[in-house]
Amino acid sequence: MREFPEVKGFSKRNLEQIRRWYVFWNQVPEIAKQAASQLFVIPWWHNVVIISKCSSHSEALYYVQQTQAHGWSRAVLTHQIESGLWQREGKALSNFAKTLPPPQSDLAAQVLKDPYVFDFLSLTPEHNERELERALIEHITQFLLELGAGFAYMGRQVPIQVGEREFFLDMLFYHARLHCYVVVKLKTADFEPEFAGKLNFYLKAVDEQLRGPNDAPTIGLLLCKSKDRLVAEYALSDIQKPLGLATYTLSHTLPEALRDKLPSIEALEAELAASLEARGE
Repeated sequence: MREFPEVKGFSKRNLEQIRRWYVFWNQVPEIAKQAASQLFVIPWWHNVVIISKCSSHSEALYYVQQTQAHGWSRAVLTHQIESGLWQREGKALSNFAKTLPPPQSDLAAQVLKDPYVFDFLSLTPEHNERELERALIEHITQFLLELGAGFAYMGRQVPIQVGEREFFLDMLFYHARLHCYVVVKLKTADFEPEFAGKLNFYLKAVDEQLRGPNDAPTIGLLLCKSKDRLVAEYALSDIQKPLGLATYTLSHTLPEALRDKLPSIEALEAELAASLEARGE
């Protein structure tokens, strides 16, 4: 502080963080050299969050690069680390390698993740597709953040006319980097092979009716409660359209181990009625 009186921020706590930051990156000089320019671009307290919450240098460097690329706030950065984005990104099962050319297939695979974490929703374990869809639209900002950079929301229950029948897309997006439409189909049940067939039909319809001359092939994202990986691989192997399959989680859903330990709604209502009757109300 005496040496650089015009520079602020040399509190005891901050000096400890500066030393911790230096020691963290200095352990692997080649990574530190690679990250140096990026480390100084993002805000200081973003750096502190990263070294405090990341367990490896590779993970930390990933969040440094993503913060710089997308301009994440400290709150968004913290959420992305705590939700395990680094471990989930690019992990969705897909047939992109067979249905898209190499540059597009690699980027499309990296765009999807598994699982998707909808910890901003409060739904009962018995929620259905329509309730899930409505809740995601009500929290569209958080949903877009979880989908990742590049997604633009186009609508829900989008009508598609095929022959004499009308079909409805659960959710329709456009991806700015992939330059294509993305159809999201929601399923609150375990994956079944027929789900992929139906989404394949929707992708064909969107390609025929909505896709422009400069758009890449439409991609489908099927979100299910759970999946048997081998069944899913079999189902996707002969699908002609680019399709990704992932699961979703609701962090606010009550764990199975606790459900039997809490009273049911019926029990609570009965207890309330008895209490009111005893008080003469």
